[in-house]
Amino acid sequence: MVRLSEKNSGIIRQFDIKRRNVKIGYYFLFLVSCIMVFIALIPIIWILLSGFKTLNEFVNESTFLPKSYDIKNFIKTWQLLKFGKYYLNSFYSVIGSVFFAVICNGLLAYDISKIKPFGSKLIFALIMWSLMIPSTTSIVPLFVNINKIGLQGTFIPLWLSMGANAFYVILYKNFFDSIPQSLVEAARLDGCSELGIFFKIILPLSASINTVVVIYAINAAWSDFLLPYLVLNNSGYETVMVRLFQFRTSIATDVDIIRAIVFSIIPPIILFGLFQKYIMEGITQTGIKG
Repeated sequence: MVRLSEKNSGIIRQFDIKRRNVKIGYYFLFLVSCIMVFIALIPIIWILLSGFKTLNEFVNESTFLPKSYDIKNFIKTWQLLKFGKYYLNSFYSVIGSVFFAVICNGLLAYDISKIKPFGSKLIFALIMWSLMIPSTTSIVPLFVNINKIGLQGTFIPLWLSMGANAFYVILYKNFFDSIPQSLVEAARLDGCSELGIFFKIILPLSASINTVVVIYAINAAWSDFLLPYLVLNNSGYETVMVRLFQFRTSIATDVDIIRAIVFSIIPPIILFGLFQKYIMEGITQTGIKG
């Protein structure tokens, strides 16, 4: 039986790995993990390789590998579909979403965790309960209200929706609970306002959870489709995901659409590759379980 080791020494202790049954179990789990990773990567690899194929090669031949790896095909598709414009639109959506995700959710979590006004426990319970409600059930009243207040065709609804995210509030609240209340009380005695305490003390001490929320918000804003489609469709401000959906009725060929998909998945892959260390550290510190 595999036993957990002491802190920072790995899941299996060095002398345990020498035991035959432990070694067999270890290599079996390693093999299963490799197979699962390979299965998960197959669609991404297929899309990347198919992007190098010509239309005739993609339609008439069933080979997995392309005949050539000419990057000019990707450049041609980028220019044909004017993809740079939609990258820029997605960038605007992401920047605003990240700002509202950190500030608005952080302020609410700070209020519940440190200020604790009357009814704060009830508010937090309602926030927890809201996680059980599918987001699609609120899309119709949300869309109606967006039209009523004249925000159709702007990025503001996308930013506000990210600034009212129950999951981020819970992450922040759990982290803020670990910050000593004495720091907040000392700042109050020095005459610091609640906003000053939040921006000058709490937020700087929350670098790890800020990183996690920023990364999650970037990924969510970049990959979101339904709300951007309802709000930005035919407005000239379509994001990458909305434009991908519109390609089905455009002059784009199947290979062009595949290359567009490649363009859309590159930023999330780069993001995870660069910040996976911080993602895992934040998950460990906040107690998130997947």
